[in-house]
Amino acid sequence: MEAWFEGSNEIECSLERIKSDLENPGEHFTGVIKLIPNMSEAELVEQGEDWVTIKQKEILTKRTNIVKRMETERMTVEFDEDYRVGRIIRVNVHALSEFTSLGTRVRHRAVISNVEAPGIFGFFYRKFASADTGKILLEAYKRYFEMK
Repeated sequence: MEAWFEGSNEIECSLERIKSDLENPGEHFTGVIKLIPNMSEAELVEQGEDWVTIKQKEILTKRTNIVKRMETERMTVEFDEDYRVGRIIRVNVHALSEFTSLGTRVRHRAVISNVEAPGIFGFFYRKFASADTGKILLEAYKRYFEMK
């Protein structure tokens, strides 16, 4: 599984806060998505044991196969995601977030892989959007946990 994006940053919060927040994945993912530019209207539509559906304007994002692994000093969350970029490009990805305790801070490592986006616009998305998409995701997580 080749990474389309891989990056990390540090978040000023405890691992316990992240573990607690992820007890409700629907609320967690909706809160993070709301901090992505142009996604402030995101709302949770429904959620199940290992999936959530989130609506942003007329676009649905589906995160399925959500798996959380918790250890004493580390937590990982993985899922498959189906979303749209604008109204033209449909994207499927596999995402991994790894949170490692650094005492009073947490290192967040994000990996996005298995990117599928058909068509000519999908080609350009796959080719040129990885760095921006990843940086926006890392920043949204950082803002989300640091403002809680």
